[in-house]
Amino acid sequence: MDNATYSYMNDCTPLTNCKSGRKAGGSTVVNMSHVGKKPPNDYLIWSLCNTLYVNFCCLGFMALIYSIKARDQKTLGDMRAAQECSDKAKWYNILASGWNLLIPLLLLGLLVLLVVHLGSSEGTFDFFGEDGFQSFMKLFSR
Repeated sequence: MDNATYSYMNDCTPLTNCKSGRKAGGSTVVNMSHVGKKPPNDYLIWSLCNTLYVNFCCLGFMALIYSIKARDQKTLGDMRAAQECSDKAKWYNILASGWNLLIPLLLLGLLVLLVVHLGSSEGTFDFFGEDGFQSFMKLFSR
């Protein structure tokens, strides 16, 4: 305990039900400048998924950086900067997702074309037969 002395008004002491010594409460002002606007989306989960997929030119990583920046700006209250970072994260995610879908689809199409071509060039091609690998290599040795 400290040795400080406290002075109270005569009619109001601590732990009593004194209302005469209380002052009326002041008003509290809350700034609600963005009441009608929805805060910008940061696309963090989408960016994280694209980053973990490790795509071409690290587009997912760039999206993750801008997603984190958008979240930080939103926390600081700078909605204009948060919206700009959110838009960049969105477009990097679109590019990364498009690339993530394009490459497997192109490889699948190439595989289908290869199977169709091999099947039509010399009758039916037996991939898993006894001499499947040798006949497959003969196609490329011509």
